[in-house]
Amino acid sequence: MKIERRLGVPPQKRGSLTGQTCPDIFELSDGRFAVIGTEATAELDRELPDDASRADYERIVIISRETLVRAKADIPDA
Repeated sequence: MKIERRLGVPPQKRGSLTGQTCPDIFELSDGRFAVIGTEATAELDRELPDDASRADYERIVIISRETLVRAKADIPDA
């Protein structure tokens, strides 16, 4: 598995001064996506709707709205 490409723009173009520690979204070589975000499982786990759940090995992460909106054009339709 490898990172194939970034979805959206680099952190520097989203206002990061260092560009080193910012949310990001990547498409992987196997078609899945990887997200760098702020870990928020403890805060949000109880907030999940009744029809949502996560496995013990899964985490809830937060990314900024701008990160996802700027990636929208790069997200495939299918």
